Amino acid sequence: MSKRDTLQFEGHKFLKQRLVLSILSQRPVRIVKIRSDDENPGLRDYEITLLRLLDRATNGSKLEISHTGTSVLLRPGMITGGRIEMDCPVSRAIGYYLEALVALAPFGKEQMTAVLRGITMNNIDLSVDTIRTATLVNYRNFGIEEGVELKITKRGAPPKGGGEVRFMCPVVRAVKPLNFIDQGKIRRIRGIAYATRVSPQTANRIVEAARGELNRFIPDIYIYTDVYKGAESGLSPGFGLSLVAESTTGALMTAELCANPGDAPEDVGRDAAKMLLNEVVRGGCFDSSHQWMALLMMVLGPEHVSRTRIGKLTPFTIQYLRDIREFFNITFKIKPDPETNTITMTCLGSGFTNVGKKTT
Repeated sequence: MSKRDTLQFEGHKFLKQRLVLSILSQRPVRIVKIRSDDENPGLRDYEITLLRLLDRATNGSKLEISHTGTSVLLRPGMITGGRIEMDCPVSRAIGYYLEALVALAPFGKEQMTAVLRGITMNNIDLSVDTIRTATLVNYRNFGIEEGVELKITKRGAPPKGGGEVRFMCPVVRAVKPLNFIDQGKIRRIRGIAYATRVSPQTANRIVEAARGELNRFIPDIYIYTDVYKGAESGLSPGFGLSLVAESTTGALMTAELCANPGDAPEDVGRDAAKMLLNEVVRGGCFDSSHQWMALLMMVLGPEHVSRTRIGKLTPFTIQYLRDIREFFNITFKIKPDPETNTITMTCLGSGFTNVGKKTT
């Protein structure tokens, strides 16, 4: 199959990852039958915003959307980076769009500075806190460290949002190969309990409940309270908790929970702590929310063997591996380890280099 052949997929699931992989591999992609049997067929508002965002982050991309919105054709261009501003619809959180930018930003022509406005945390997408404290920290495993920043200027709780974040990422010529097998033991837990347009005491109640669960396992726990007032607190009341457990070797496990209407702060703290413990039990050097990132960066690495250890594969990751095989023609060697219930993933990098980056 030649590199210019158009790949075809069906359905609205995994739309984002396929568009991102199309841009990175420079292979055109057509996605058909997008909710074709639904009462309201075609693309949703957040998917159209994602297409707009990818169009702004690249130069020369051609997008064709059918009249009914049930099929999309993307002919990818070069990733440019630069300054991007976007108002995101409240149907999905800012994390939905940031995940796509996290994958593309290091391979642009110039440093990316993206200002996104909308909901900063819901229970569907990664919260901006987790992206700041874990996703961007995971960059360091691939040699991207200097100048990566995510600033939360305003919080925005569902349903109305009103939050704002600024994401900055420098460009690299190529990423380093990964050899991260030792998951280590958990040595400390950090977290952020936030509250917007509710009593400041709410955040303290979340922290107390979470510590009650976690203190039995480890003493080094520090959960910050982040209370926003006035203009910075967005348009809706809300609270939630984002937790990160760090191991002795630098592996990060994350869990987060955002309050639904009627939830007590104690329940949010307790449930988020239990979710974190479940992630720790799952094991691996990357948690279930970041398996895709590790696998993608391994594929984009130099033509050397990259290895890592992850916990049980999620359905999303299984499909991601299939899509990587389609776009990059790279397969992973998967070796289960029955002792630790983890999996060792090994692959040969594609030798991807960022041709847009200026040489100095």
